[in-house]
Amino acid sequence: MSQPHPRLEIRNLRRSFDGRAVVDDVSLKIMPGQVTCLLGPSGCGKSTTLRMIAGVEMQDSGEIRVDGNLICDTVFRVPPERREIGLMFQDFALFPHLSVADNVSFGLKSGTRAGKRERVEELLERVDLLRFIDGYPHQLSGGEQQRVALARALAPRPRIMLMDEPFSGLDNRLRDGIRDETLTILKEQDTAVLLVTHEPEEAMRMADEIALMRDGKIVQQGAPYNVYTRPVDRAAVAFFSDANVLRAEVSGALAQTPFGRFLAPGVPDGTAVSIVFRPQHVRIDFDRGGQGPKPTASDGTAARAIVQRARFMGNESLVEFVMDYDGSVLRATVPNVFLPQPGTVMWLTIRRDRCFVFAA
Repeated sequence: MSQPHPRLEIRNLRRSFDGRAVVDDVSLKIMPGQVTCLLGPSGCGKSTTLRMIAGVEMQDSGEIRVDGNLICDTVFRVPPERREIGLMFQDFALFPHLSVADNVSFGLKSGTRAGKRERVEELLERVDLLRFIDGYPHQLSGGEQQRVALARALAPRPRIMLMDEPFSGLDNRLRDGIRDETLTILKEQDTAVLLVTHEPEEAMRMADEIALMRDGKIVQQGAPYNVYTRPVDRAAVAFFSDANVLRAEVSGALAQTPFGRFLAPGVPDGTAVSIVFRPQHVRIDFDRGGQGPKPTASDGTAARAIVQRARFMGNESLVEFVMDYDGSVLRATVPNVFLPQPGTVMWLTIRRDRCFVFAA
């Protein structure tokens, strides 16, 4: 049995402006019903990639396919309105002179008047705006307008949905509910979704697959768990969370630190490395007459530190330590409330299986 085609496939897309490569050899495959997040900092080429797929920007090279069929290369080009691609950008741009119902039905090119009205009512009910069906955009809040724009994008049942930070205008209370409902509707319709965001939490919450983008290139791609727990480099660790960094030099495939030795297989002697770990993987122990806990295989050697400050962050506490061995600051997070006084002596260890060793 032959493998189904990806709903959306982009191959080796490139786009330059004024001689600078904004999108540099980007390739992606998205299956029906799959949500892929293009995640990266502002200016890394995410939105330009989306605009090329939508057809509002022309690539310099590369091709775009939908269900295996070519829709755009540098010679052949299906116009945007015939690509069966839904768009939700940050600027949701409702038509002010049209009612909410007419805004939502704008993309419905075929069907009876009654059939269109039924589809509009169904979608407005899903986004909890049916009561505004005969109202106008100026009567709605920004968040409500954004939900109307979502309903409008979903109305024609697009095979592909491109979303450029579409939830950024919603307040936090509404955002999670609307986001989850949106994905439920899209998955029910087997729509392939490419979502652009610069927020790691949003990507982790929504995506089946994350493509981490930097300087126009996809530097890592995979399931959220894999991208988070097997980062490709130090910058990838830091993009998802705060990160602590130890510096060391390799000798005999080992990097010696105040926390004990770290494995650095295949790294030549004399190479400077960074040992990177997240604050939640620092373990804190109390001082016992000038002694810390005994070394273990899983946590290594304890290093002495002094509390600089501690803050309660809502569901966890953040504690900053000044390390005895070099005066550097390390951060640790602890679930719930843990607020030791500044100046308190404590001992820190690091979970070995949560540390990443990269060439400095």
